Amino acid sequence: MVAALDYESALPARANNGKRSVLMIAFHYPPLSGGSGIQRTLKFSRYLPDHGWQPVVLSANARAFPQIGNDLIHEVPDNVSVRRAFALDTARHLSLSGSYLSWMALPDRWVSWWLGGVPAGLRLIRVHRPEVIFSTYPIATAHLIGLTLHRLTGIPWVADFRDSMTEESYPPDVLTRRCYRWIESQVVRYSSRLIFTARSAKEMYLSRYPGLRSDKCLLIPNGYDEENFKDLIIPGPVKNTGAHPIRLIHAGLIYPEERDPRPFFRALLRLQQAGEVSARNLRVELRASGSEDYYRKIIHELEIADLVHLLPPLPYHESLQDCAYADALLLFQAASCNHQIPAKVYEYLRLRRPILALTDEIGDTAALLRETGGATIVSPSDEQAIYQGLGNFLRTVRDGTFPLPGMQRVERYTRKNQTRDLATCLLDVVKPELSV
Repeated sequence: MVAALDYESALPARANNGKRSVLMIAFHYPPLSGGSGIQRTLKFSRYLPDHGWQPVVLSANARAFPQIGNDLIHEVPDNVSVRRAFALDTARHLSLSGSYLSWMALPDRWVSWWLGGVPAGLRLIRVHRPEVIFSTYPIATAHLIGLTLHRLTGIPWVADFRDSMTEESYPPDVLTRRCYRWIESQVVRYSSRLIFTARSAKEMYLSRYPGLRSDKCLLIPNGYDEENFKDLIIPGPVKNTGAHPIRLIHAGLIYPEERDPRPFFRALLRLQQAGEVSARNLRVELRASGSEDYYRKIIHELEIADLVHLLPPLPYHESLQDCAYADALLLFQAASCNHQIPAKVYEYLRLRRPILALTDEIGDTAALLRETGGATIVSPSDEQAIYQGLGNFLRTVRDGTFPLPGMQRVERYTRKNQTRDLATCLLDVVKPELSV
């Protein structure tokens, strides 16, 4: 065991060209590909040096990633050290005929990353002498590594929850939920700060853990990076004359439960039967939705395959451009996820395209969209409301009269602003008297 006292006595006054060092533990980091959630830690690591912090990233070996791509690897700053520790995916590397014992994937399929991440993290600590450890969800093993390194070294630990780890019935597997809840309780007990991306998630944790201080919990939302948009061609709003069908695009995963699209599909069928939509005036594109076989079966059973198209993933920047060319953007978020805001929402807002948001009116996602403007909000489970709302939405898009998000309200969610808030948090952990 590395004693905390030994660590502190060896800590240099300042390393990394005068910058303080922070060890960032993140599974979601290039070359992992797929999902806008990768952007959070990537942008933190890119912009923290502007605020006096030098990141050192501890991620997993690329073989553990479900998908690999090189489209974001060039955004990893040259001055950021990245250590990719031993890790396996239980489902792919340790299963027999596709099956494995449940304990082999607790808390998640990448628990083996803990075996490689802890010794790799200790080596990084000896070399770089970080003043803070930062770990980020949604891979629970990242917090397990952060907890272990904090307990071994005594270095202050900041835990980025993003979304809540547990809900009343999430994760659905009881054993996994108990494991998550234990990790969560350890984070609350030992971390110096907890960071959330949605206000109601923060409030839920303060209610769940009565001893948790409000000033220990921070709200740092997700956002967008203006650098990713400066070379995009973003057309202004134009009236659709009918020369081409309205392209309504959803980019990213659609979970069968949390983002169930079946009521939307049935509403589309009704609009088609009523003669309001057809392949001539509407094209719905679900890009990189996941569960394609499941959705393809439903689409064909409802006979809406001429309206709904399942498309493969694109590299990140190509996906942004594809969305920029869309006539409108589609969002799914069920009431069970009211404590969450999909990261893609901020990119949707920056693109300034009309948004059809199938989300609960009382959730945090709806609150953000009301704040920024530019969205039609409809319950994702109410087929009748979708039927009516979608028809009205398409008419305003076709006429070019749909109101767009206000940029002054959107600009507060830039990644640079979020990184500034994180830097303030880190400084407050190590030098509270200097943080104002």
